Amino acid sequence: MKVLIVLAHPEPRSLNASLKNAAVEILQRHGHEVAVTDLYQQQWKAEAGRQDFPALPADERLIYNTISKKAFLENQQSPDITAEQEKIKWADVILLQFPLWWFGMPAILKGWIDRTFTNGFGYGTGGRYGNGTLKDKKVMLMITAGAAAAPLGPQGIHGDIIDLLFPVHHGVFWYAGAAPLPPFVVYSANHVSDERYTAIVQDLEQRLVSIPYTAPIRYRMGKQDYDENEVLKSHFTTGKSGFALHLQDQD
Repeated sequence: MKVLIVLAHPEPRSLNASLKNAAVEILQRHGHEVAVTDLYQQQWKAEAGRQDFPALPADERLIYNTISKKAFLENQQSPDITAEQEKIKWADVILLQFPLWWFGMPAILKGWIDRTFTNGFGYGTGGRYGNGTLKDKKVMLMITAGAAAAPLGPQGIHGDIIDLLFPVHHGVFWYAGAAPLPPFVVYSANHVSDERYTAIVQDLEQRLVSIPYTAPIRYRMGKQDYDENEVLKSHFTTGKSGFALHLQDQD
């Protein structure tokens, strides 16, 4: 496999950075190719703006959606954006390693998506929800959470972790065509002993080496499951609500 790991944590001695390092070692030991984007180390600029388009005249109004597609197609976007897009195109698998902050991604990682998944690359390509540019790629979120597993479970006070990750799994990667795998989540991550860390890395190795055989989260696809108004066909809605509506029925 060709694997891109995107790390979003400011501390190189953190659990997140350690897990990124462990993932690199595991994957390379098993014969896979690895590329790494360390967003903080690279001083990635999270805010989308005029700086993304060096050729844009100073007096021209910035309509980001329109300008980003033109810049992508004409190779006139900021070089840091192009570099990340090339990594994504190269990869078979994308791993995002980040802490769960305020029920979502750190801002720098959201900014990586905002600036990298441009019109013409991440969307606006004629295909969506399983049929976009990233079709045939896989993505797995590798997350640390301060909460224990139960409060992030189906009846937990924080909400089910799979629901919390729906905007990333479904709204970013499935929209762009990539198949999301079940996430690798380290719960109660604020205090991890050496013994527990060893067990976590062992679990991580099992998850990484089994990626080629792991069934993705089975989201529904466009026209076959939704009507002309992009509303789920009524016979799929029985007994479901919320995000679960967009999961395929189990065989």
